Formats: sequence, structure tokens, C-alpha cells
Amino acid sequence: MSGRLREVYVVDAVRTPFGAYGGALSGVRPDDLAAGVLRALLARTPALDPARIDDVFLGNANGAGEENRNVARMAVLLAGLPVTVPGTTVNRLCGSGMEAVIQAARAIAVGDASVAVAGGVESMSRAPWVVPKPERALPAGHQQMYSTTLGWRLVNPRMPAEWTVPLGEGAELVADRYGIGRAEQDEFALACHRKAARAWREGRYDTETVPVEGVDLGRDESIRDNTSAAALARLKPVFREGGTVTAGNSSPLNDGAAALLLTDEDGLRATGREPLARIGASAVTGIEPQYFGAGPVEAVERALKKAGRELTEVDVLELNEAFAAQALACLGQWPGIDPAVVNPRGGALALGHPLGASGARITGAVAHQLAAAGSGTGIAALCIGVGQGLALVLER
Repeated sequence: MSGRLREVYVVDAVRTPFGAYGGALSGVRPDDLAAGVLRALLARTPALDPARIDDVFLGNANGAGEENRNVARMAVLLAGLPVTVPGTTVNRLCGSGMEAVIQAARAIAVGDASVAVAGGVESMSRAPWVVPKPERALPAGHQQMYSTTLGWRLVNPRMPAEWTVPLGEGAELVADRYGIGRAEQDEFALACHRKAARAWREGRYDTETVPVEGVDLGRDESIRDNTSAAALARLKPVFREGGTVTAGNSSPLNDGAAALLLTDEDGLRATGREPLARIGASAVTGIEPQYFGAGPVEAVERALKKAGRELTEVDVLELNEAFAAQALACLGQWPGIDPAVVNPRGGALALGHPLGASGARITGAVAHQLAAAGSGTGIAALCIGVGQGLALVLER
């Protein structure tokens, strides 16, 4: 192995429009969603022989349903790639798609791969119910069924109760800790929907979104063009009586997939393309599980320090919005960031948050925005359930 790390390039990035829970993509299996973005990604780079792909890394947060048996490998086969192309599935919950990008980039940087695909997929609509095996054989009584759509289930009784609160209650705790009120959260959510709707109208997503075969879905399904401050204010708190977190200032449940093509210098020449951006530093951090929403704060600061950059130098920040409260909590800890560079085309409150795909979506979004600008520094970051933060710096 060479002592010098190789440069890693993002050649292209695509994603599906994100479907709403029970919506347009709910009839599509997650392994088919993943296969679709792989096919679309490679079709955009016809000069690259798919047999040159050294590995496919896909993030997925569930793994309990139709995406079982290593959805990355299933997607490779379903997409019609050569059987010689391997695949691995990674799980860092909400950060899974970005973790896949980081692992693929690391493999290229150290010389284990020259060309890799990374991304993520989630169908929250199709997440199954599970039934635990009974403690003894042939029980006569009823068995408890658990949904795997989102959040804690089959909790280990040794876990402290304060760590295993619902995600929405965790957002309430973050709002309490950082003094973020209901009006501020609703205002942030309204701005998100307006930015997302405007970005789609202006064609900002045309270069990175690809259709899902057999589905008529022209844009992200959860965007609410007609919402208003008054409409958001009428919504009742969901997780706590007298609380501030509502369905309107929380990210929805979604279905979707995303994929990025990564290469070193040799692989880049084989594509015949100019890269969108270059992969820089990354960082992952841990935090108390109930305050998971503040996880990106330290992760972003560490990643920028590794990259030798300051917050004031960031040209685009894609911060995944699990909840308005948690996004505002993070932004409040970064006084050096220009609000205008934060999620300029809308965030997950409007676009959606299919868990395993979101990290790949925001990474691809940063790369496309840097390419459109011609130069700059970008960062993508997510909070992660059970108390983690993940961040990745890209440059052009």
C-alpha cells in the first residue's frame, strides 16, 4: 500500500424524487429503488465499463424487510451489473447513506479501489412489522408485533429510560435545552417548503433527480406549496402535551434512493468526465442519545478542522433537517455560518427523509452545487438517532 492517500472525486450523483409515506413510491420495493439509481447513474457515464466498479456501498437503516440479504448486492444484480461487481450494506441509521460515501472514499483513498459507487435507500412505507421469537417453544398466548418504520423497538431493558425516548421527544428536549420556541420552528419549516418549491420550479434539481421506472413522480412528494404560517400554527404538538414539535416542523416519513460515482485519478480518466467535486475530510461524533439532534455540531467543527477550513469559508451547507428544532439548535452553535448558504434549495422538512438515503442525497446536493458554482467548499451533515453526528467536507 502506498503511503500517500489518493484524491477521491465525485464524478456524478443522482437520486429519485422522494415519495411520501404510503405515496407514489410505496409500491416499489427498496431493492428495486436502489437498482434503479444504480442503472441511472451508470447510464450517465457510458464511457465507464461497469466491470471496473470495485465495490458498491449502500446505506440502509432498516434491513428487516425487502432490503434484507445485503441490499447493495441485491441492487447490483437487479441493475444488471456484472456479477463480478460486489456490494456491501452499511448502517449508521440516519447517516447510513453518508457513511456509505465515506467508506467508499476511504477504500479509494488507500488504494483498495479505483472506482466505487456509494449511496443509500429506504422504503419507510414498506418497512415490515416484526414479531420477536418467544422465550419458550409453542406459546399459547398472543405475541406483540413491532413496527420497523422508525425509532426504538425491542429495546434492551438495560438501556437507561432517558436514552430511549421517542425521536420527537428528543427534539422537544433539544428545543428545551437551546431555548427554541414553536414560532421559530414553524418559521424555519415554512421557509424550507418555500425554498424547496422554488428550487424545483427553477429547475435546480433537474440535473440530479432521475425517474423511477413505472412511477409518475415528477418531484419530491412531501413539499407543501400551499402551507402557511397560519396553517403550521394550527397543528397540535405530537410528542408532548404543550410541546412545540408538530408534524409541520418535523421531517416526514419517506421512500427513495440516491447514488454517487466515486473515483481516483485513473478511474476519473476512464469516465471521460470532469468531476463535480473532491471528497475532503469527514468526522463522526457521539452525544447523549436523547439529545441526538445536536450531534452535527461537533462533527462539523471536527471535519472542518481536519480540512483546514473555517465556518466562514463554507459556500454551501446541507444540514439534514430531522426536526426544525434540531436544525436550529445546530445553527445556533455556528455563529460564523452565513444563513444564506444553509440548505438553499430546501431541506428534509420539505424534501423528505428516507433514512438510509438522506446522507447520500445531501452529499450529492453539495457536489452539484459546488459544480454549478465552479469552485468552493461545501459540507454535508446529519444528526443520527441513538446519539451521533456525521459530517463530510467537499471541495472544488
